[in-house]
Amino acid sequence: MKYLFQVFLLLFLISCIQQKEQAVEIKIQGLTESVEVIRDESGINHIYAQNQNDLFFAQGYLAAKDRLFQFEIWRRQATGTVAEILGESELKRDIGTRLFKFRGDMTEEMNYYHEDGVEIITQYTAGVNAYIDEVLQNLELLPVTFKALGILPQKWTPEVVISRHQGLLGNIGTELATGIAVANLGAEQVKKYSWFHPKDPKLALDPAIDGSLLKPEILELYNAYRTSVNFQPEDILPDYRTELTEQSIGMNFPQEFESQDLWIGSNNWVTRPELAANGHAYMANDPHRRLAVPSLRYWAHLNAPGWNVIGGGEPEIPGISIGHNDHGAWGLTVFRTDGEDLYVYDLNPENLQQYRFQDAWKEMTVITERIPVKGDGDHEVDLWYTHHGPVTYIDSANFKAYAVKCAWMEPGGSPYLASLRMDQAKTWEEFRTACNYSHIPGENMIWADQSGNIGWQAVGIAPIRRNFSGMVPVPGDGRYEWDDYLPIVQKPNVYNPPSGYFATANENVTPESYDEWDAIGFQWADPFRGDRIAEVLEGGKKLTMEDMKALQTDYLSLPARQLLPLLFDLEVAPGEVEDAQLMLSDWDFRLDPASAEAAIYVAWENELRENFYHYFPNDEVQQHIPAIQFSRILSWIFDPNSFIADRRDEYLANTFEHAVNWLMQQQGEDMRQWRYGDASFKHVTIRHPLGTVVNTALQKQLNTDIIERGGNQYTPGATGSNFNQTHGATFRIIVDVNDWDASVGMNSPGQSGDPNSPYYKNLYKKWAADEFFPVHFSREKVEANAQQKVRLVPE
Repeated sequence: MKYLFQVFLLLFLISCIQQKEQAVEIKIQGLTESVEVIRDESGINHIYAQNQNDLFFAQGYLAAKDRLFQFEIWRRQATGTVAEILGESELKRDIGTRLFKFRGDMTEEMNYYHEDGVEIITQYTAGVNAYIDEVLQNLELLPVTFKALGILPQKWTPEVVISRHQGLLGNIGTELATGIAVANLGAEQVKKYSWFHPKDPKLALDPAIDGSLLKPEILELYNAYRTSVNFQPEDILPDYRTELTEQSIGMNFPQEFESQDLWIGSNNWVTRPELAANGHAYMANDPHRRLAVPSLRYWAHLNAPGWNVIGGGEPEIPGISIGHNDHGAWGLTVFRTDGEDLYVYDLNPENLQQYRFQDAWKEMTVITERIPVKGDGDHEVDLWYTHHGPVTYIDSANFKAYAVKCAWMEPGGSPYLASLRMDQAKTWEEFRTACNYSHIPGENMIWADQSGNIGWQAVGIAPIRRNFSGMVPVPGDGRYEWDDYLPIVQKPNVYNPPSGYFATANENVTPESYDEWDAIGFQWADPFRGDRIAEVLEGGKKLTMEDMKALQTDYLSLPARQLLPLLFDLEVAPGEVEDAQLMLSDWDFRLDPASAEAAIYVAWENELRENFYHYFPNDEVQQHIPAIQFSRILSWIFDPNSFIADRRDEYLANTFEHAVNWLMQQQGEDMRQWRYGDASFKHVTIRHPLGTVVNTALQKQLNTDIIERGGNQYTPGATGSNFNQTHGATFRIIVDVNDWDASVGMNSPGQSGDPNSPYYKNLYKKWAADEFFPVHFSREKVEANAQQKVRLVPE
């Protein structure tokens, strides 16, 4: 009997292997030759095409197959048709989308990203549409999210691909908020509470601007255009709708808060061979964006004559924006670049369609569009433009108008699409040439190649402002104009630095010797992540892949290391507070999920940051600058002459006591049992866009489980400061440049956006445990790890 069982088991395993290796054949109209697709255990599609057009057709087809609902919501955001399915509440979004639509020459636009841009983007959208056709012909393939809304996917055009709606575009919101703050507080007070560097911006409002008229509504249409789609229970068909009231939906999850510090960005670094134990160059990158189901990014491997590149990008865009080819590897982080300005105009009281420019009245341009609205027919709207750009607000009572000038409205302003040129770079020089086309977003692009060379090039279209900072609104009368754009290759860069590495983490990395400061921003992330990365890379140890993994997920807090010596010098309340102080005396500063010390410290750090105004009240300042960057607070704490010096120790001691008392209320009196990763403190659950408005069964299917987390917004393993992590690195990549198959990555919660797919949440627990998957590149490795094979053939 035992022998028969073993025989049956062997036959079963052989059968499974044969099934796994057998390619499923799919006939598709639009292909010219067959395309092989091998899907590995992590859900990455390795696409082998015989020509370029079929390659990008297949990329579009497969990405749409995995992310169809994400694609449809993207399409509606890009085309200004969200109100068609969600009603009048989304009308302003659609108006904003139409207002900020790219209206230039599409051939020039597409060919900016690649010399074959028209063909690549057209073939990509054809592939997307091929899968949409397949679904419309067989509605059983339709994901449940469509059924819950009662909608069907619609066809794509190249205009959808080149939309700018999802990009990291500029600082226009900060510009208006700063202008309002300056109008009410004065420039010096704003500078006191803000952290501008490395240069000192001009913040004074021009006398021609009436600061009392500045208000948040000026950017209402812009903000509506840029906001994520937020679904309500009434948007869902009754059979799928939540049984809970709107109030109880909000109570299902812990209260969230997020500091306004400029921390959301990424980490990356490149190292030369001499720094590694195996003598190889490395490239590591982990972009930090909002956590989402499905993930913002999508892995793919593209192979065809002239193309062999693997990595990740936003799934709705052809090509690979972070990854490697046969020759080198590259990654990105945010380099603060201000490509937006708010212009204020005087209007002609006799004709509100005219604005004053250079002592003459100039006519606005108007475009009329019809926007379909669910349950309310079509709405006809007029879109107004000055020569600077879209008019977001007209104050007819005060004869003022406001327009946004956007560098990203130039050809080439679609985020990440210029990566197509990077995908084929063979050398640093070719990569840097490709960088010259990367308009949006402003980024730190890094490169490492098989010859051991490393480099850094800041990219992003950068207006040159000779007589103003771009940090506050300016008159649109012609006195404040951009002096062209700085060529991207003239932005900061370095090649083979003496240190043997280069790393960025959204902090200011511009060398002091740089001389084009008119094109450099004034606001940057706190330096803690970057300083910690540099500390490890400069540590003198020969680095291994395991060291690289540990650094990407590193939870050591530099602010903790700075602050704790001050805490130990304080007299604190006896009892539990003193015990908590003593517990921290031999702590290693790591924000690990199981650590009671991490719980105590982070609770204290939160109190220091969130309740600063309680100890140093200034109601007027707080109204206009509600959140203060932590680096600024620390500068005051360590400055014996700062305005908080007299009450500093009281501030430190009282916030520490409040933190300990809060933890006792949350996790009980036995502090040895406290855990930073407790469900009442640091954890993660990622919710689908429909994840709180559908019924309980569907919520469980769409959303992820609650899992403990470590770190915070100041550790290289960046997890933000919300109790429930909302931002961070769901996509990771570490490339061994001299052994491509040794590279690793991650993408959480999974590659697919279809909750019925085995690749929907398969990576979530591994990601939450800070683990990685292998990134197979050679055909041999891909074949050896195949989970599914598909052959796409012409119909």
